[in-house]
Amino acid sequence: MTHAARDPYARTNSGSPVRFLYNLNPLAKFAAPLPALVLLIFVRDFATPLTFLALSYVLLLIGARMTRRLAIILFIALPATVVLLGFGFAVWTNPELVRGTTPLVQIGAWTLYSGAVDVGLATGIRLGAIVALALLPGLTTTGPDIARSFVQQLRVPYRVGYTALAAFRFVPRFQHELDIIRHAHRVRGSHDRRGPFGALARGAGYIVPLLAGAIRHAERVALAMDARAFGAYPDRTERHLVPFRRRDSVFVVSSWIATAAVLWVFFPWSLT
Repeated sequence: MTHAARDPYARTNSGSPVRFLYNLNPLAKFAAPLPALVLLIFVRDFATPLTFLALSYVLLLIGARMTRRLAIILFIALPATVVLLGFGFAVWTNPELVRGTTPLVQIGAWTLYSGAVDVGLATGIRLGAIVALALLPGLTTTGPDIARSFVQQLRVPYRVGYTALAAFRFVPRFQHELDIIRHAHRVRGSHDRRGPFGALARGAGYIVPLLAGAIRHAERVALAMDARAFGAYPDRTERHLVPFRRRDSVFVVSSWIATAAVLWVFFPWSLT
């Protein structure tokens, strides 16, 4: 049975015009939801975060590939988190602040008021909307493309950007080497004890070979960078371009207009 190492930082261009989020510049995907992310911190109503949450879902369902991970996040993990956070904040709300509302549950001297439930759910939906907006760039952008866009558009020194890119590339490499070490230990029958102590012993046995492989890989990367005269010149020729196109500007401006429209319609700061 062959094992193909999955590179989570490989390019994610879908090649489909429908899945448009993969074809946008990473900076555009960070800039578009940024005003909404900041303003959601200061709103306290239901409608505003619920609208941003719905808009985020629409964009993700249209613009991103529907994978198993995305389906679990959108339809199980995020709704469950919103409900749990809403219940938690409802329980933690000071009853003195909502004593004038309708009592829903009373256990001994403790009472859960409808006002506390409203506060908890509003807070949970607000945090859910912030997470959903952050998923737009988070699920459709790779680490290397972020580093390249920082170098090419924001003029971050390439010594910093490509060092970060090399660090990103270490992660799948370490995962691949860890899988090899685990298989080797399993073939030799070492650390076959079960339970928490067995897991600790297995983890400790992985550290030394993993560090040795990391040092060897770091030496090879350093030699390769020196062989390519990394750092010798103020600029370098880019192999992979991440341009900021007109469609990126349209996406950012459209998102900002939509954010302003939502805030203008609901104007959450007039509500208490």
